[in-house]
Amino acid sequence: MKRLHIHLNVKDLENSIQFYNRLFAVEPTLVKDDYAKWMLDDPRVNFAISTRSRKSGLDHLGLQAESEGELEQIHEAMRHADQPVVNEPGATCCYARSNKHWTVDPDGVAWEGFHSLESIPTYGKEEPSAEKEDLHESGDKAACCINKIKPESAGRCC
Repeated sequence: MKRLHIHLNVKDLENSIQFYNRLFAVEPTLVKDDYAKWMLDDPRVNFAISTRSRKSGLDHLGLQAESEGELEQIHEAMRHADQPVVNEPGATCCYARSNKHWTVDPDGVAWEGFHSLESIPTYGKEEPSAEKEDLHESGDKAACCINKIKPESAGRCC
């Protein structure tokens, strides 16, 4: 069974963790210095927050598969949605190694399909660097969990 994934960028991680602990009535399943994740069953959501971007708000939406078969179904649906798709096998991001596929909706909202393979001790392969900040319009600090498809290729005019 697939799980909806929502990732928000927040300004203050501690305040946001307190807020979402109260909202969901449960502690996060993973907490790092710059990241927290709740694997909720009611509603069935993988909800993550991080301080990895200079811009607060929605980072991306996604569908988390429980198997490679489910991931292939998500990938096929993305291909049929008539938007560009970027494949990212073995990606290291958000303290996990995963097989991923990325697309954007017609308004440029990033969608990620992924199947997590294992936990890892770092947010991604690379630490934040100034040269990576131009990869995404929101100014992400590291090259992971970013909209890897240029907005102009997603049918946006401006």
